Amino acid sequence: MENQNFKLVECPRDAMQGWPHLISTDKKVAYINQLLKVGFHTLDFGSFVSPKAIPQMADTAEVIRRIDLNDSKTKLLAIVANYRGAQEAVIFDAIHYLGFPFSVSETFQQRNTNASIEQSLERVAEINNLCIKNNKELVVYISMGFGNPYGDLYNEDIVYKWVNQLVAMGIQIISLADTVGVATAEQVYSITHSLIKALPTTEIGVHLHSTALNWKEKTDAALKAGCYRFDGALKGIGGCPMAKDELVGNMDTELMIPYFESLHILNNINKEALQISSTMATEIFI
Repeated sequence: MENQNFKLVECPRDAMQGWPHLISTDKKVAYINQLLKVGFHTLDFGSFVSPKAIPQMADTAEVIRRIDLNDSKTKLLAIVANYRGAQEAVIFDAIHYLGFPFSVSETFQQRNTNASIEQSLERVAEINNLCIKNNKELVVYISMGFGNPYGDLYNEDIVYKWVNQLVAMGIQIISLADTVGVATAEQVYSITHSLIKALPTTEIGVHLHSTALNWKEKTDAALKAGCYRFDGALKGIGGCPMAKDELVGNMDTELMIPYFESLHILNNINKEALQISSTMATEIFI
């Protein structure tokens, strides 16, 4: 029987943003419209960020205007990095969630959002208020949530400290992001389980980056910890171009879907639509 709390989030935005060749607006629209037929809970489809920083996402406003949500229950999520981006995003009724990357690494937060962690905390408060006024929900991603490549101080207590502050501000959805794929299965279990246990009314998800070799052990660790919100991308493509030169891909949705189905926690996926999406992904990401 399907777990009603289970949420599978497909992230074409994460797959596209670091892709070296510019993907046309027409291709993005066609791909996203096809993904909307698959049965994902949420589609992380685009971002309202500086086009200089992420040129691939410069056409997000045009893309959202051409997305067809008829006959789809999938909700749309857009990433923002500051209040101005949030203002651009909230005008679109089709967008249900805004996502904000909040890093526990000072170096990465500066690189990714041009702000300190403390400044970003203020941004979260402002953006959350904007979301509430516009009937949106804010998802905060804990970037570098399992360690960082910069030598910045990291331990689980640092993660707990910032997550607790965010929850105290009213944030109800937190997604732990393994931005550069450094997490071990033990880490995934430890941090996720601790937060789920300590924050029973907060939705705790994972946005893990992984290779095809270790995706399953990380997935198992999160499930064992009680996590029912998972991000992924078809073909395992993606990674943050602001993090480091060598990107570690997303969790491959095409590996996760049959695994979740075998555990009877996911059963609403349209296989024909998924296959067409997979073929399109192969054509786009070549």
